[in-house]
Amino acid sequence: MLVVDDEATIRHLIDEVLDELGYTVIGAADGAAGIKVLQSGAHIDLLITDVGLPNGMNGRQVADEARRLRPGLKVLFITGFAENAAVGNGHLEHGMELLTKPFTLEALSSKVASMLKRAEE
Repeated sequence: MLVVDDEATIRHLIDEVLDELGYTVIGAADGAAGIKVLQSGAHIDLLITDVGLPNGMNGRQVADEARRLRPGLKVLFITGFAENAAVGNGHLEHGMELLTKPFTLEALSSKVASMLKRAEE
């Protein structure tokens, strides 16, 4: 699982919660770092990305490039912005979902589990 978020505290919190649930998490502070992970041989079954990222790539651009590199990759956007503004008129492709900040750790855990369960079906 790859978590791309420029806020280190959020990235580490997500990492900690998902690690406790048995998931392996790789963190990246911006889109470019996330893309480097996706270009590597690392096993990634879910991309969790903040929509608002620094350094030139937003979360949607990261997701689009991730899908180009790994077609069908599941993507969970996390955002503090309105859904429509976050993902381009609210149009999410198949396998993409959105979680709005602030969210509970239970909501995060549940969303991740449901997305990965659907990936197995």
